[in-house]
Parts: sequence; structure tokens; C-alpha cells
Amino acid sequence: MAKYMLAVHTDSDDRREPMTEEEMRRGYEKVAGLEAEMNAAGAFVYGARLDDAEHARVVRPASGRVRTTDGPYAETKEHMGGFYIIEAGDLEAALGWAEKVTLAIDTPIEVRLLTGVTGED
Repeated sequence: MAKYMLAVHTDSDDRREPMTEEEMRRGYEKVAGLEAEMNAAGAFVYGARLDDAEHARVVRPASGRVRTTDGPYAETKEHMGGFYIIEAGDLEAALGWAEKVTLAIDTPIEVRLLTGVTGED
């Protein structure tokens, strides 16, 4: 099976109202249920939430040396806020999982095939 990344995108300009404890509990339940469904289907490989983009550092080559700068690589209001790595039989199956993720967390999901995956068993 192929591996896909479901990238969770966030918009730094989209400031939502803080969630109540009940809303957070329901949100965590949705995500936990979805991840359990992915596990049961053998699709779940790994998932993580990323720290805010403002805490990112970029390390880049500069004339044979290395330069490290603050901030995300691209200056944009949208950035990746987390991701899932899944296994799916094809793009349509991966898109099916992305549909479930976007409905569970109400955030856009970008689907990308992982190519040249190393470290496989």
C-alpha cells in the first residue's frame, strides 16, 4: 500500500473564539474516534500536531555554510499545523480519509503521496 500525508492547514488570520471545555472534549472525542477507525482499517501510521509556525526555525545553505533564521520557511498566512501519515490503496482511498479528517476538525486537508519512502521494513 502507498503512504500519503494528510496535511492539516491552518490560517494564522483565522482567529476562532476559544472553545469551551465541552467543545474541546467533543473535538478530542471526534479525533480519537477517527484515529481509532483509521487504526481498525490498518490505515493509521502516524499523526502529530505541530507547534505554531512563529516558533519555527529555517536552516539553509549559504555559500558552503549554514544560516538559521526565525520563522516559517514561507511568509504566508496559511501554514501546516499538523499531519497524518496513512496507508491507502490509492488516491481515492486517501481522499476518503481526508474527507473524514476535514469534517472532524473543520480545517482544510492537503493530500500528498509520499514517494521514495526510506526506513521501510
